[in-house]
Amino acid sequence: MAEDANPARRTFGPVVLAGLATAGLAAVASAKPWMGATSGGGDASLTALDSGTRFPLASAVSLVLLAAWGVLLVTRGVVRRVFAVVAVVAAVGLVAAVVAGYVTLPDSGSSSYQQLMGRSQDQGFTGWFWTAAVCSVLALVPAVLAVRLVPSWPEMGSRYDAPGTPTPVTEPEATREQDLWAALDEGRDPTDTGRDQ
Repeated sequence: MAEDANPARRTFGPVVLAGLATAGLAAVASAKPWMGATSGGGDASLTALDSGTRFPLASAVSLVLLAAWGVLLVTRGVVRRVFAVVAVVAAVGLVAAVVAGYVTLPDSGSSSYQQLMGRSQDQGFTGWFWTAAVCSVLALVPAVLAVRLVPSWPEMGSRYDAPGTPTPVTEPEATREQDLWAALDEGRDPTDTGRDQ
């Protein structure tokens, strides 16, 4: 019944899963070469050595986005809200990095390792670039939803806090050892909490 009263709580799983999936796929795609030979016959090992086909800034920003989702998943309160905003900023940064890669990589690809070695091949964007481009745009959606919905999402209990975090101590009735023995001496069952004596 409580879930029906607050339908925004049900969005936690799908939004976080979408955020982790898009950020994770963007991180993988950003670590791969974005430029490659469009004609066949290219040597894969030479392409892997070519630094002009990669865009490390996108890889770094996508890892920041993935880390923000990881922190958002396990925190609560103000910290969770802050990291939801960090996720939006990182998603916008990832889109900007993909656009910057689209603009700058064709020029850097023209002086690639293969062309310097005398192998002239047509350079074009690989599937990894287009995967990163789609994921960067899709990553904006769960990040913006997180900023809007995070106050209504369920939070982890304080028992998952780091050791040493002060927690309020509440001592239940008759938990001390002396109280238990005293109850047995009086002929009462100390585990029977249903009787009033």
